[in-house]
Amino acid sequence: MEFHKTSHLFDEVKIYKGKIFEDSRGFFSKPFYGEFISKEFSHSYEVLISKSKKNVIRGLHFQTPPHSVSKIVYCVDGSIKDVFIDLRKGSSTYGMFDHVYLDSVEPLSVFIPEGFGHGFSVLSDTATVLYLQSGEFNEESDSGIYYDSAGIDWEIQNPIISEKDSKLIKLNNFESPWV
Repeated sequence: MEFHKTSHLFDEVKIYKGKIFEDSRGFFSKPFYGEFISKEFSHSYEVLISKSKKNVIRGLHFQTPPHSVSKIVYCVDGSIKDVFIDLRKGSSTYGMFDHVYLDSVEPLSVFIPEGFGHGFSVLSDTATVLYLQSGEFNEESDSGIYYDSAGIDWEIQNPIISEKDSKLIKLNNFESPWV
């Protein structure tokens, strides 16, 4: 993987460029590979795929300690606005957020470390998103921040969110478990 750049606000959030090989048959994508995988995801991990409709917002999700996870996110098909928010209470950027656009044209992926919430909005008719997570899903540690409580412009009309996400705590009421 080729390091592309960091987030505008967070040096810990990194954007990488993978490879796409195209020919008359179609394409073959290689979004995650090399030393990055063995360094950041050497522990148990999960591979997750979501497919969503236009105007869906998934997030802002995270797992709390001791089951915090890092993740790397790649848009296989369609386009999304991928958002990450700093939830580390000792950080000078606590509560601040940034985003990157991910799509199926340019092979970019975003690495989001522990202590950040993550979500995305679907800008295309549908979007398929692939995640690699540094740890297994833990239901008791599964949590999130209400999508509309941090001032994020998701760039969609009439957001579609899950029932579970509609009940998430607002940012101003959140007690961060991260230092």
